[in-house]
Amino acid sequence: MSILITGGAGFIGSNFVLDWLDQTSESIINVDKFTYAGNVENLSALQGNPKHILIRGSIEDKALIDRLINQHSPRAIINFAAESHVDRSIHSPEDFIQTNIVGTFRLLESACSYWNNLHDSEKSKFRFLHISTDEIYGSLGKYDPPFVETNRAEPNSPYSASKASSDHLVRAWHHTYGMPVITTNCSNNYGPYQFPEKLIPLTIVNALSGKPLPIYGDGQQVRDWLFVKDHCTALVKVLEFGRIGETYNIGGWNEKANIEIVNTICNILDELHPASDGHSYKEQIIFVADRPGHDRRYAINAQKIESELNWKPKETFDSGILKTIKWYLDNPVWIQRTQSGDYRKWLNKQYGNSL
Repeated sequence: MSILITGGAGFIGSNFVLDWLDQTSESIINVDKFTYAGNVENLSALQGNPKHILIRGSIEDKALIDRLINQHSPRAIINFAAESHVDRSIHSPEDFIQTNIVGTFRLLESACSYWNNLHDSEKSKFRFLHISTDEIYGSLGKYDPPFVETNRAEPNSPYSASKASSDHLVRAWHHTYGMPVITTNCSNNYGPYQFPEKLIPLTIVNALSGKPLPIYGDGQQVRDWLFVKDHCTALVKVLEFGRIGETYNIGGWNEKANIEIVNTICNILDELHPASDGHSYKEQIIFVADRPGHDRRYAINAQKIESELNWKPKETFDSGILKTIKWYLDNPVWIQRTQSGDYRKWLNKQYGNSL
């Protein structure tokens, strides 16, 4: 038995792969495009593991996906593959359209053809699990209730619009063709192996390097924060017990403003890894112009997955952020290798060479 995972060298995907192979005997066929955020070093612990088959390729390459599906006959496909950074989508939206919309379409086509040709017993067990984001729902006001699965999609960035489009495609393939699909919409993930363009790893990496800690606008944008390992356990529950055709919101029940996140990281680093000059890392905080269309607040109501599938996050934000910071402190080589090439060029474009 095996499952096919797309985008399994990225942040969430690689954490899922590592946890899955640590806890089960089922093989993984892992397809990743290895763009800037797909890092083969995330999976270095699996080198030589016969239950992990890693292939460089894109979900836009239907011929490749068809070949892999027919060769390995997976019982499930989990689609992590996505362009996922809002800032990048503002400056280069076409990549997001191609991967998140066209790629999802082609992956659905391959999966649907494969599923239709399975024997009835295998057909009833097959699942297509699509990993999406709470950003498809748009922005919440300060006192609005958190997003539930029945909120309509109101995306505000090219990234969230492309993910909302992919969610609609997955839904359509279920209702039109009967595909056994499930969609999950998660809140902001954080944890080991996250590429240093997102708020938490960028803050940690820049703080340790003595560089400015950029915060958009007034820093009062609120997000619900989910430790990536908790997200992975939720996905296992959804894959095994989720209802076909349903959507499950996965959240951490941790609403925090960006400025609070950065201050928390600085406080922990001040204790665990004091700056050589004796100053607090908070002195490196700078406020920069807000990005276009910046959503003010996201929050996830995760009661459905808790009541139906008996899942809730184990980590509090305090415990999860401490584990995350310790991981980055313990992995300086991984950090160093993310600082070169395309990432460096992109970061300089956004914030200038001063960073």
